[in-house]
Amino acid sequence: MAKQTWKPGNMLYPLPAVMVSVTDGKGEDDIITVAWTGTICTNPPMVYISVRPERHSYHMIKETGEFVINLTTEKLAKATDFCGVRSGRDVDKFKETGLTREKADIVSAPMIQESPVSIECKVKEIKELGSHHMFLADVVAVHADEHYMDENNRFDLNLAKPLVYSHGEYMGTGKQLGTFGYSVKKKKKTSKKATRNGHKA
Repeated sequence: MAKQTWKPGNMLYPLPAVMVSVTDGKGEDDIITVAWTGTICTNPPMVYISVRPERHSYHMIKETGEFVINLTTEKLAKATDFCGVRSGRDVDKFKETGLTREKADIVSAPMIQESPVSIECKVKEIKELGSHHMFLADVVAVHADEHYMDENNRFDLNLAKPLVYSHGEYMGTGKQLGTFGYSVKKKKKTSKKATRNGHKA
């Protein structure tokens, strides 16, 4: 199977489609949808989002140094798209989407109540890279919806049906194919006793 060679571009897909909630600290809140986001570091926990400077939310993040990453679900697909294509200069996205503001514990930006996971972030560094500026941030708190706790009291994000973004399309994550490390995990040895005609020898 041959591969075509294209000019340099962003083809790293799929990506998490997240709604980032922000505030100007003076009474105006906004939501921006981004797919340019991810984990930077485990210890200390750090994440990033990349935002175009012309976006309405950009100055709010830069001036307050705070934002909340809200994970999205298949049920939130329409709201996620709306918050990515409409500007907070023109509409109140909380009002238009019916999403609910929820007070965060540490940052001043609100969380989105309907999100299964909300991650409070404080900006540590801004890298002005080109079309997008990258906000590197410390994770200062994580909120997980108890509705998605399984019978072992373990949070199971898959129950929320997470939403991803792939080359202009919103998609579900599909079925589980394995778990971390399953390719090298040794099979458990089971004690086998010789049997004969279905009876123990």
